[in-house]
Amino acid sequence: MSTHAKRERLLLADLLEAAGPEAPTLCEGWTCRELAAHVVVRERRPDAAGGLLLGVLKERLDKVMAEYTAKPYEELIQLIRTGPPKLSVYALKQIDEAANAVEFYVHAEDVRRAQPDWSPRELDTVFSDALWSRLEKLARITGRRSPVGLVLRRPDGRTAVARKGVPVVTVTGEPGELTLFCFGRQAAARIELDGEKQAIAELTSAKLGI
Repeated sequence: MSTHAKRERLLLADLLEAAGPEAPTLCEGWTCRELAAHVVVRERRPDAAGGLLLGVLKERLDKVMAEYTAKPYEELIQLIRTGPPKLSVYALKQIDEAANAVEFYVHAEDVRRAQPDWSPRELDTVFSDALWSRLEKLARITGRRSPVGLVLRRPDGRTAVARKGVPVVTVTGEPGELTLFCFGRQAAARIELDGEKQAIAELTSAKLGI
């Protein structure tokens, strides 16, 4: 059975291919070419991917990113489609699903929502619940830089606290939209915000995410 990560991987590859290498994305300063290089480096170059989290490795990451960005765009797309090498930890189905389902969903929307003619994508219930389950676990991490208290709320009333504090802003939306919001795509997420005006302004301009 196809996993969510595998499905989102193939969708991301299709979207990158259709948009073209110079098309914009929601990742500030990145074109589709640079986003594609990021996905490949993260998955295939663990010696450099650590720079995504550790400043001491950033110079190494920048060097490898430049190398991959210079590769033919079609090659990058194919590397995304074929997935990680067999010896990669991402080749394990459980790790692939845990690490990549959200990653690929967010980046697919980075491509889709940067285009002028994009329309909301309706997610099936199973995938929505999977995103919510993951978001519940990651909420405190993605919300740690929020300048205000942050509560995530699904339309059915289920909630998750992303950051304790006052004043509090409650963000209501479907799990996919809340995921985008918490991963720093506040302006593109289809959500509703409830709270003090100043607190909302501070939250929407904050740098959320991992």
